[in-house]
Amino acid sequence: MSTVLELKNVNKAFGGVQAVRDMSFVIQKGELAGLIGPNGAGKTTIFNLITGVYDVTSGEIEFKEKNINKLKTFQVISLGIARTFQNLRLFAASTVLENVMTAAQQHYPYGFFEAVSHLGRWKAKEAATRKESMELLERVGLADRANQAAGTLPYGLQRRLEIARAISLQPELLLLDEPAAGMNADEVVQLNDLITNIHRDFKLTILLIEHHMDVVMAICPHIVCMNFGAKIAEGTPDEIQSNPEVLKAYLGEEE
Repeated sequence: MSTVLELKNVNKAFGGVQAVRDMSFVIQKGELAGLIGPNGAGKTTIFNLITGVYDVTSGEIEFKEKNINKLKTFQVISLGIARTFQNLRLFAASTVLENVMTAAQQHYPYGFFEAVSHLGRWKAKEAATRKESMELLERVGLADRANQAAGTLPYGLQRRLEIARAISLQPELLLLDEPAAGMNADEVVQLNDLITNIHRDFKLTILLIEHHMDVVMAICPHIVCMNFGAKIAEGTPDEIQSNPEVLKAYLGEEE
């Protein structure tokens, strides 16, 4: 099994605040892993460091053994890393299909003249993008909503759309930032199935942040737990659930 993502003693400071402290972990190709911890633990900051939103203060982040510390977000995406966000960032006024096509179009490039004139490669590329996007919407259960404005979808379906749009970038590593946020119990069960299916069907490596412990424990064989910016535990669901530091920091129980 080859390493897809590795953090080596990563630190991030915002002025005098140490948001991430000596964070190290490895995600292997094909894994479905979870990153958990209480609010303010630094989980989303980790994602922002991986994707070039923030600069690393010290330490190294490697994607497939390539240091990506200095890369901009668009460069990170081009390498094969895609993400969703804790707060939805859909194009609300655009249709469901247009949201996915916007991301998928990077795989079907054509020139400026072709884009404005609809000549040359534009017609074939646009048809391929539409076909691929519709197939993806079918896979995530949104094909019947293709022409609906994204902002009018129920919340749980908007989450599905954001995941579909990220997958349309054809990543090797997919980062999901609290995909179950705001969902009810039934939607969480459906989300578990969706993530498990896309992990298998698209042969993706997935790292997810989640507060719903039932999501992480049900679908993530590998879990990293952090608190106050530092890793406090790493292991299987059983190991994490029985770890005294996790119980104390995350579940609010005394050791």
